[in-house]
Amino acid sequence: MTAPTASSSSTAPGTTRTARVAVVRTSPDRVIADYARVMDLAGYRDTLRTDLDTIIKLNLSWTKYFPACSSQPWQVDGVLSKMLADGFDPARVLPVENKTVVTDPHAGCRNNRWEPVLRRHGLTFTALPEVEWITYHFTSPLLKLNNIFPEGIQIPKMYPGRQIVHLPTVKTHGHAVMTGSVKNAFGGLLREVRHYAHKHMHEVLVDLLYMQRELHPAVFTVTDGTVAGDGAGPRTMVPRIANVVLASSDSVAIDAISARIMGFDPLSIPFLRMAHERGLGVADLRDIELVGDDISGLNLGFSTRKSLVIWGDQLIRRGPLQPLERLLLHSPLMVWAPFASNVYHDWLWYPTIGQSRIRAFNRTEWGGLFKTY
Repeated sequence: MTAPTASSSSTAPGTTRTARVAVVRTSPDRVIADYARVMDLAGYRDTLRTDLDTIIKLNLSWTKYFPACSSQPWQVDGVLSKMLADGFDPARVLPVENKTVVTDPHAGCRNNRWEPVLRRHGLTFTALPEVEWITYHFTSPLLKLNNIFPEGIQIPKMYPGRQIVHLPTVKTHGHAVMTGSVKNAFGGLLREVRHYAHKHMHEVLVDLLYMQRELHPAVFTVTDGTVAGDGAGPRTMVPRIANVVLASSDSVAIDAISARIMGFDPLSIPFLRMAHERGLGVADLRDIELVGDDISGLNLGFSTRKSLVIWGDQLIRRGPLQPLERLLLHSPLMVWAPFASNVYHDWLWYPTIGQSRIRAFNRTEWGGLFKTY
C-alpha cells in the first residue's frame, strides 16, 4: 500500500478530499521551528480561536520517561511557542493530564520535562483528578460507554465549551493497535476507572469522538513522530527514530496517517474504520490531502505486540478467565492489578530492558536534546 505524497493528488476519481494532514520532516536542531511550520500548514488558526480557552491535553502513558511513550518536551515547547507567539493568552491556555491506576500526573510532568517548559512559558499544569468532575448526559448515539457507566459518564467540568489541542506521539498500543489523537481523549474524558472500557476499546474510542463533538467548539492535534514506539506499546516499546511531526484538525485522519507511517492499513484498525464509516473523520488515505514534506517512502514496518500486563488484562476480559472479570477487575480486590503492573513495568522491565533502550536513545541527537530540557 502506498501512502499519498504531499506533491501529488491523493484523491481517487469521483471522490472529494475531506481532510488535511500536514507532515514535516524534522531534526533536533530545528524541531521548534518545524512545529510552527506544521501547525501553519495544517491551518491551525482556521480551527482554533484566540478568544477561547484552550485545553492542551498532554499524553502521559508512563510516570517515568521513556522515548515515544508520552508527549515529548520539545513537542510541548514547540506547540506552546507557536501559539503564544500567535497571540494566544497564556492565562487561557490550560495544560492538563489525568491519572490512571498506575500513573502519577505530577511526577509524570516532572519526569517527562514538561514542568520547565510550562514554567518558561508562564503556564501552570493541571492534574485532572484535582478538578471538579460532573455527570454529563450525551445525546450522541454512543456505542458502549453508556452501558459501561450506567450511572452516568463523568467528565471534567472544565471541558465543555473549551477548545482542545491533543499532543500524542506515534506509537503502537496493545489494546488499540495504535494510539494517537483519538486515544488521547481516553485519558482526559474518563476517570481513572477507564480501564473498565478496555474490553470494548475500539467502540469506546468511537464514543470519544462523538463526545468531543458535543463538548468542544474545536479539536486540533499535533503529533510527535520524532521518536516513534514499536512493539508492545504504549510503554514497553522499542524506540525508533522517525524524524516527523504531524498536525491536523481531523483526529481520525491524523491517526490514519500515523498508522500508515507505522506500516498499518488504517482501515484495518477497527476504531478508525468505524469512525470513518460514521462520518466522524477520514481514515481512507484516498480522501486525505497531505501537505508539507513527501513521506511516500516512509514505512517504519511496526508490529503491535502485547506486553505481559496487557496480555493478562485481555486474558481476564476476553479469555478463559472472563468468568472472574468482575471479581478481579471491578471489585475492591482489583488492587492487585495496579500492583502487578507497577511490579512488572517499574521494578522489572524499566531497570533492565528499559534502561538499555534509554541508554541507546541517549546516544542519539534526540537523546541529547532531551537532556537540554
